[in-house]
Amino acid sequence: MFSTGTPATPIRALIADDQHLVRGALATLLGLEEDIEVVADVGTGREVLPAAQTARADVALVDIDMPSGDGFWALSQVRQNYPACRVLMVTTFGRPGYVSRALAEGASGFLVKDTPPEKLAEAIRRVHTGDRVIDPSLAEETVLLGPSPLTAREADVLRASRNGADVSEIAAELHLSEGTVRNYASSAIAKTMARNRTEAAYTAEKNGWL
Repeated sequence: MFSTGTPATPIRALIADDQHLVRGALATLLGLEEDIEVVADVGTGREVLPAAQTARADVALVDIDMPSGDGFWALSQVRQNYPACRVLMVTTFGRPGYVSRALAEGASGFLVKDTPPEKLAEAIRRVHTGDRVIDPSLAEETVLLGPSPLTAREADVLRASRNGADVSEIAAELHLSEGTVRNYASSAIAKTMARNRTEAAYTAEKNGWL
């Protein structure tokens, strides 16, 4: 791949993805860049912060769907405890709501995994210099969709609804009264223009609001 210029010190990159093959492929591709050095790779959200600190990472490439703390949790931990490391979300789930949430929580960029290798390397360089990088198609969709209309509690109710739980089960899980759960559910259904809780949960998840 083509390098735009080799700095005195390579950009120290960390890769966080729960799929070993993906981590290996990214490490191999980025290893072809003279100005980028992969200094660590991890498979869970909880490993991201300590690995970034130990390896003194400049940029962390973080997937969203990971065990033991997802990518958003890892993002918040890095931004709060090791702000010298910039976070670039690289995920399969190109959902506009995810982009809005990632940027709101301090991510420096958001790309999908089918991004060409040369564009990923360039994104790392730009993020390292303080730029913000967003997949162009997702950027347009995010602007059109706008931020999530759901409150935190409405989102909680919809998450609990995804597995077919009834009102009493959701109430017990969230430590709320059944009447309160119904109120949150009704509001969420209206905001997503759905016909029921199941459809509302599907719409919210598709848009990246959960």
